[in-house]
Amino acid sequence: MIALTDSKIDTEAILSDVEDSASGAVVLFLGRVRDHSEGMQISAMDYEAYSDMAVAKLKAIQDETKFKWPVSRMVMVHRTGRLAVGEVSVAIAVACPHRKDAFEACRYAIDTIKKTVPIWKKEYTDGGESWVKGVIPTAETE
Repeated sequence: MIALTDSKIDTEAILSDVEDSASGAVVLFLGRVRDHSEGMQISAMDYEAYSDMAVAKLKAIQDETKFKWPVSRMVMVHRTGRLAVGEVSVAIAVACPHRKDAFEACRYAIDTIKKTVPIWKKEYTDGGESWVKGVIPTAETE
């Protein structure tokens, strides 16, 4: 499953989606809105996405991950909209026969999402609001 959503991410549903009796390891990564960035206090964050391209990129990352590791099931969900401190902004679950592969595949997925998926975030701080540098669609990321 791959999704962009403006609703709270349901981690129990994600874990259910990667249930597989042949997998001895499930790694669940949750990215959350933290209360600080570069010395500033964060009060909230907005996430925006170029939806069609973001979903296509997430699918490509899923395909690449399954090619590189023995992934039996994988889920990636990213939030959009306004999130408060502590809310989950991204969830990735990877099921593999062994833990090493599950950890490596999950790390590859989140690192690649951060580098290539057109999702932008605006931070609301005690000093105002600003867009955080993110992925800019180019011929390389399209």
